[in-house]
Amino acid sequence: MRAGLLTCTALALAVASFVSMATGGRNSGRRRHKEVFLGENSKFKFGGRIDYKLKRQDSTKTLLIKSEQLLKIEEHDFAMRPGFGASAIPVGIDVQVESIDSISEVNMDFTMTLYLRHYWKDERLSFPSRTNQSRTFDSRLVKKIWVPDVFFVHSKRSFIHDTTMENIMLRVYPDGNILYSVRVTVTALCSMDFSSFPLDTQNCSLELESYAYNENDLMLYWKNGNDSLRTDEIVLSQFFIEHFHASSGLAFYSSTGWYNRLFINFILRRHIFFFMLQTYFPTMLMVVLSWVSFWIDRRAVPARVSLGITTVLTMSTIITGVSSSMPQVSYVKAVDIYLWTSFLFVFLSVIEYAAVNYCTTLEEMRKMKRGKIPSTFNASQAMAFDGCFHDNEMELTPFNSMAPTLTTEPLTTPSQCPDLRPPEGTRLRRQRSVRENVDLLVSNSYMIDSYSRLAFPLSYLLFNTIYWSLYS
Repeated sequence: MRAGLLTCTALALAVASFVSMATGGRNSGRRRHKEVFLGENSKFKFGGRIDYKLKRQDSTKTLLIKSEQLLKIEEHDFAMRPGFGASAIPVGIDVQVESIDSISEVNMDFTMTLYLRHYWKDERLSFPSRTNQSRTFDSRLVKKIWVPDVFFVHSKRSFIHDTTMENIMLRVYPDGNILYSVRVTVTALCSMDFSSFPLDTQNCSLELESYAYNENDLMLYWKNGNDSLRTDEIVLSQFFIEHFHASSGLAFYSSTGWYNRLFINFILRRHIFFFMLQTYFPTMLMVVLSWVSFWIDRRAVPARVSLGITTVLTMSTIITGVSSSMPQVSYVKAVDIYLWTSFLFVFLSVIEYAAVNYCTTLEEMRKMKRGKIPSTFNASQAMAFDGCFHDNEMELTPFNSMAPTLTTEPLTTPSQCPDLRPPEGTRLRRQRSVRENVDLLVSNSYMIDSYSRLAFPLSYLLFNTIYWSLYS
């Protein structure tokens, strides 16, 4: 019996030792694995260590889901505007113009980059917050909620910048107020009037309007009145921005009704110095150069003809260059008036020499008929002479002035009728006829150049005075 008791005791001890060994081995294995994990991460304890507790609390993988749950996006239909069925929702607009990239006269448009900000309240997006701090999101959440459908009227091209991500910002406050901001570049139409070009001032505007919601559903307004439009320092190559101002109005469409419309107006004044260097100064020089022919002898045909043709062709080139850079408008521009008037002065200088040449030819032909020029004189060689042939080398027939003569005896003597005596120092003259004036001009053709030297500069000076006083 004692032997059986010893056997049972030994068996119980064996089972207990086996259980203790198995339990101790498993616990020691767990401790060993934990020590190995902490040993591998102990090198991050100082300077850049990922805290184990913070790692356990990291929820970035579900941040968007938590934000949607916080804003209760899944509980509402955001295809409908806030307060549907009630009064129109007010949407404030705030614009900051970053730059005016280009202004095209040919296409009659301008390109502008701006920050467009919208302000409205949507109580469906309100959320509880102890610190009353707003939450900021990007374009990924914007696609899940309602935003105003503002578009640019008369725009040709527009896009939202997307480098490196879409330039969209959404900020939601706990009470439901929302700030929605986008960075946009838009190319819009600007109806320009070139009647005073290049001394013109253009008034362009960028118009904003809701596409789907009329004034019964959405009311657009400037958030801070006139201060809602802000601009950075903008420098343009050909224009000076005189003024930026905001305004508002209503637009009517026969099918859909009245819509609120906001205007960004800016006044552009063109810099004149570029056109003075490229157009006006060369034109003035060409006109003055055409007057040089008045001081060249009228018999120097090659010199005067080549000078006149050169100035005419140069003026044609200037006119063509200016016209190619301008839109094909159906009215006369200020620069056209100046160029074509200057072209007329240059053309008249060529016509003036044609008249001088013709009168000189008639004068020499008459002298040859009267025998005043030797038979050996060659008129064609004289006409092509280099300017050394002068009028005093030819014998000119003096102009015969016709004075009235009395063929009858006077009825009374001056002593008998003192009242009929003509006053001393007076002469009886007869006014010349048109034919006599023409004959005088033909006989003295050099007088045409003498008169032109004074008439052309005075006329052009008068034209410039009137032109700049009207358009400047």
